[in-house]
Amino acid sequence: MLSIKGLRAGYSAIPVLNDVSITVNAGQFVAIVGPNGAGKTTLFKTISGIVKPSAGSITFEGTDLLSVAPSRRAHLGIAHVPEGRQVFPSLTVMENLEMGAVTDAGRRDWKQNIERIFAWLPVLAERREQFAGTMSGGQQQMLAIGRGLASSPKLLMLDEPSMGLSPAIADFIFERLIEIRRQSNLTVLLVEQRVAEALESADHGYVLEAGRVALEGNNQTLRADDRVRRAYLGM
Repeated sequence: MLSIKGLRAGYSAIPVLNDVSITVNAGQFVAIVGPNGAGKTTLFKTISGIVKPSAGSITFEGTDLLSVAPSRRAHLGIAHVPEGRQVFPSLTVMENLEMGAVTDAGRRDWKQNIERIFAWLPVLAERREQFAGTMSGGQQQMLAIGRGLASSPKLLMLDEPSMGLSPAIADFIFERLIEIRRQSNLTVLLVEQRVAEALESADHGYVLEAGRVALEGNNQTLRADDRVRRAYLGM
């Protein structure tokens, strides 16, 4: 579904990402983990078109993504749930979800999508008329996920969904994501600081360090790797 080859990107002459290659197959849950500053968020911004790469290729379902305007990439079926949630604080929950449904598929599937979003994330149904800025961090994160789902994505990209949340709320959000994926067969690409939970949930994982892929493999392989265990799992 998503193929990234030899990607080089950054914000100045010195790249943040250097020769990064990643593959995400349809229906997979792929996790990208690594220390702060490794380039994980830059990778997502490059896929979304916020950052323009200086080398490499990104292909989505056979389409050269770099030839598609950033504003059109969501219409191909890519939803980016950004770091820090970035909900619209002065809009209600329902209005935020409607903002996510601006894609062609989102408008077409709105009725079905909103029913499923409310079933998966009931707090959004309970608070549909509440202003997003008055919600807790965990509720805002659920809203950001719901807004992404409202676009009818084929690929859901989640950037640090547990950031700033209590362990209990982060665990709940991971449980919801696993259930959403189980019921919808949605392809998920996750960047996450909670390495143990990310690798446990994922089919395949990549360890990004200093802008390069240092390790990759299925969840069992990475969780058993001594380097991963020492650096990220506290073992």
